[in-house]
This record gives sequence, C-alpha cells and structure tokens, in this order.
Amino acid sequence: MNKTISNIIDEIRRLEKDLEELVESQQRNFLFEIEGAKIKFEKNILEQQNALKVNLHQWLKKSRLSSILSIPFIYGMIIPLTFIHISIEVYQAICFPLYNIPKVKRGNYFIADRQQLPYLNIIEKFNCAYCSYGNAVIAYTREIIGRTELYWCPIKHAKKILGTHQHYKRFLDFGEFDNYHEKVAKIRDKTSNLDE
Repeated sequence: MNKTISNIIDEIRRLEKDLEELVESQQRNFLFEIEGAKIKFEKNILEQQNALKVNLHQWLKKSRLSSILSIPFIYGMIIPLTFIHISIEVYQAICFPLYNIPKVKRGNYFIADRQQLPYLNIIEKFNCAYCSYGNAVIAYTREIIGRTELYWCPIKHAKKILGTHQHYKRFLDFGEFDNYHEKVAKIRDKTSNLDE
C-alpha cells in the first residue's frame, strides 16, 4: 500500500475517533447516564419525555392504512433474520477457532436500549427492538464474513464497490501478484490479532 493511501486511512481512523467523541459529548447534553444495561434520565427530562408519549389508540388512529397493511411483510422478515443469526453463530463457533480468527463479540452489535425511551409507546418500542435486532444481525454477519474474507481472499475488486467492510482497506490491490502467497500469509498472521 502506498504512503498516501496509508496516510488517508490513518486520517479517516482519527476522524472516526473524533466523531465518536463528539457524539458522546453531545449525548451528555440529553442528560442521561448509562448504568450497566439501564439508561437513567434526570427527573425533569423523564417527566418531559413521558408527557410526549402518544397513547396506543391515538397512534393507531394516525397510522396510514398502507403502514398497517405492510405489517406482515415487515415482521415476516424475522424468519430469515433469525435463520441468518443462528447460521452465522454456528459458522463462527466451528470455523473461527480452526483458523485462529478471533470471534466477533455479539454484545458489540446487539444493543437493546431504545425501548427504555419513555416517550415511545409499546408499538414504537417493539418497532425499535425489531429494527435494532435486524440491523444487528446484518452488522454482526458482515463483520464475521469480513473477517472470513480477510483470511481467505484479501484481494480488492478491480471496480470500486460501495459499502466495504472495515477490513477491506487491508486487502491487496487487484492484480497485485508479486509475492502473493507470502503477503496473504502475513495478512493471515495479523488476522489472529484483530480487535474491535
């Protein structure tokens, strides 16, 4: 990898860290604390949020018919999502130890905290839990497959692709054949030291 690309990647990582710190500092402005799995709001903020809650009857009255008719299609996705989740868990449990690839920590992806927001009614909380689960399954699966690809086929595509996983930047350039096997062996050695 040439120096310029390497420098840009380092700058992106630094900017991502700066962004995380900024988001964290802004969250403190919403006056809540995280204690384990619980979110604790200041009393006056809690009262303000509770006052905003729309009761179930009002919420259903405001819902569009198209939203209600789409419910079986939306919630029907729980079947393939659950199948992917179970399959990827089994895959990782069996294959990663064989190749000394560190397992992906499930807890870094499956976060359930939006249901604790007092201004959401029961349906809104359920929707948040459902979407959180679906996105967590996809992100968790992506990381597991990304680590697999890093180990088995760390070669970039010839064409630019959108939405690459975080390990893609470590891949060899398309057509970089000089010392290919030695370079892949080095990448595999480094794979055992991955952190999240």
